[in-house]
Amino acid sequence: MTEKSIVTLRGEAELARRAGALFEGVRREFLCTAGEPETWSAAAPRAPRTLSPGLVVRKLYGPGVFRDPSGQELLRRLGEAGAEIRISPAPPAHEAIVVDRRLAVLAAPRSAPGEPRVYSVVQEPDVVAGVRALFETAWETSTDLATYRRTPFPRLDDAERDVLRALAAGHTDEAASRRLGVSLRTYRRRVAALMASLGAQSRFQAGLRAREILGRHPDA
Repeated sequence: MTEKSIVTLRGEAELARRAGALFEGVRREFLCTAGEPETWSAAAPRAPRTLSPGLVVRKLYGPGVFRDPSGQELLRRLGEAGAEIRISPAPPAHEAIVVDRRLAVLAAPRSAPGEPRVYSVVQEPDVVAGVRALFETAWETSTDLATYRRTPFPRLDDAERDVLRALAAGHTDEAASRRLGVSLRTYRRRVAALMASLGAQSRFQAGLRAREILGRHPDA
């Protein structure tokens, strides 16, 4: 790494090669937010069996972490090591790591499926403090892992489960009604009823909630 306050790196391999050592050097605090388990897998250190005395590790994930088998294993490993884990009600708007309040790494969205991601490594104190403040805000509005797993979900009948899966898959109303063999009016009526049950204010929220439920309860 250079002494520049902001360095842009392309791809997980370059991130691991040029910034991996900075992650390994964490002493007091390691904060991480990710929408998918693999975002930081190439560069961030694997969770040790136990954390060093005085080291705080906080991991914030979106509900999608439950839909990935590697995510389940990651959560188990982090929990056993003593990391604090919380689940955001929706995928984090920004994926980032903050190390010891001196370094932040921001992951840009993929430009296209399969394309390498672009990472910005920031050492400008004011920017790092701003990223950390955003993390803390998201952390405070999220749910710890144990509580999240205990949260009850609506008891659904077969018809509601079908609608739930259609919402999670993102099907249009027309396509979903054809798949389920019901009229468009009937399907939309079932969607409205399910949205009320889920406490969703929009189709987008309903889709997120549906994916969240199916992630935690595949047999719902």
